[in-house]
Amino acid sequence: YALQDESNILYHEANALYWAKALLQMTYQFIDHAVEDTKVPPPFEIPCLHFVDTGLLFPYLDPSSSVNVTYLVEELIPTSSDDEFVKYIHNSDVAPCFLLDTKAEEIVDFLAFTQHIQYIMTGGQVYISDYPGKL
Repeated sequence: YALQDESNILYHEANALYWAKALLQMTYQFIDHAVEDTKVPPPFEIPCLHFVDTGLLFPYLDPSSSVNVTYLVEELIPTSSDDEFVKYIHNSDVAPCFLLDTKAEEIVDFLAFTQHIQYIMTGGQVYISDYPGKL
């Protein structure tokens, strides 16, 4: 891509990630208020998930030069050799993915729940449709 086209594409990707983080934060605020309003804590553990931090990087060779490339940089996700990345919910199908691991199935159920909360709280305008992560 030409620099302007690539920068525009990456800007839109970074913006989508920004809004996804905001929607997930809104969901956790909803959950926190619901838990505060009840006298009995939920009988299950609420997963603590997040999107990676991202940003656009415009490198300069020196202060007088212009940008000739744009990068989308992401937070480093610490992993071990046992970690496996999966699609919990894929953006081409709203049905949660079937995973054999019990903990992963609980996360999938929670993420499907977050989609419902996001859809309701935004008046049916938006929800996060793609949830990848590591097991």
